[in-house]
Amino acid sequence: MPVFLWEGKDRAGNIQKGEIGAANEADVRQQLRARQITTSSIKSKSKSLFGGKIGGGARQQKITTKDVVIFTRQFATMIDAGLPLVQGLEIISSQQANKSFKQVLTDVKETVESGSTFADALRKHPKVFDDLFVNLVAAGEVGGILDTILNRLAVYMEKSEALKKKVKGAMLYPVIVLVVAVVVIAVLLIFVIPIFEKMFAEFGKELPGFTQMVMGLSNWLKTWIIPLLILLAVVVYVFKRFYATERGRTIVDDLILKSPVFGDLIRKVAVARFTRTLGTMISSGVPILDGLDIVARTAGNKTVQTAIEKTRKSISEGQNIAEPLAESGVFPPMVVQMISVGEATGALDAMLAKIADFYDEEVDAAVDALTSMLEPMLMVFLGGTIGALVVAMYLPIFTLASAIE
Repeated sequence: MPVFLWEGKDRAGNIQKGEIGAANEADVRQQLRARQITTSSIKSKSKSLFGGKIGGGARQQKITTKDVVIFTRQFATMIDAGLPLVQGLEIISSQQANKSFKQVLTDVKETVESGSTFADALRKHPKVFDDLFVNLVAAGEVGGILDTILNRLAVYMEKSEALKKKVKGAMLYPVIVLVVAVVVIAVLLIFVIPIFEKMFAEFGKELPGFTQMVMGLSNWLKTWIIPLLILLAVVVYVFKRFYATERGRTIVDDLILKSPVFGDLIRKVAVARFTRTLGTMISSGVPILDGLDIVARTAGNKTVQTAIEKTRKSISEGQNIAEPLAESGVFPPMVVQMISVGEATGALDAMLAKIADFYDEEVDAAVDALTSMLEPMLMVFLGGTIGALVVAMYLPIFTLASAIE
């Protein structure tokens, strides 16, 4: 009999894990349901992460968001056309170019054939289909609107991915320029300036003070470059270990939100992601408490996650959603007021979608402003530093030429 690894929550909300022998996944869920455990993950112990039998030397292809979006749109079209789930999965998996994703879809098809729901089959692959995807699909299956839900999911993932790319672009540009600047300056100080130093030693005259200072910096860097690189590696390692802890992540994420340059951008991204995700889930029929639980886990910032978790707790105790959001201090007053209006009028999902659209535009504007501000500053820094080094090296030559004249 196959052995399955399972994970879920008991009635008290505590996470439980274990192994269980059963004929198929549906049997596992039935046994766990009898024990009053809500399952979140079930995997065959004999199968790989992707659910299929993969040779030890096989190289896994990365499954991208684009792959999942294309699958979601294609599958929505097939469901809308009246094709059965298994037949649709068979067609899409047979045409899938990504071998890893093909194995995932094949396993999903086999799980559905064994009697599990489509949502339960997707839940076996949490690294491909997250909690948001699985819960929306489950709501679509119950409500008989799976094709509509899949289309909403595709739109949501496309907008979320576009938002992520904008932020990555804004962060990546200054990092690349700074790295190039540091490398160029280090090459000049370690390899180029010593050549000039040997040449100036033949002059037999005292060098200008600025040139002496640059040469001293060059000699210092040649001596300490290895210890500095080791120190940098240690600092990065310690920071990663610290950030991996609950307290460390809370401190760092809070500092990021309060930072003068990037803090406002990160806050706007968090608001856009929160409203887009929660709005999509509510409009798809997911209960608000379940929606907030998933949104909190996908917030991407510990401070925002804590605020959402406190909001969820307050709602479970009878409060509305706007009050605890306002008390958190994380969400802008305008957002809280619009959510309050949406809650009062019974159109919370529509209001959340409007807020998300507005903050998507705000993120665009913030990224453009940040790029416009950083670009000239970085160019001035790079040009000024390299220019100063060049002047320092040519200053003795100018001095010598003046003496000869």
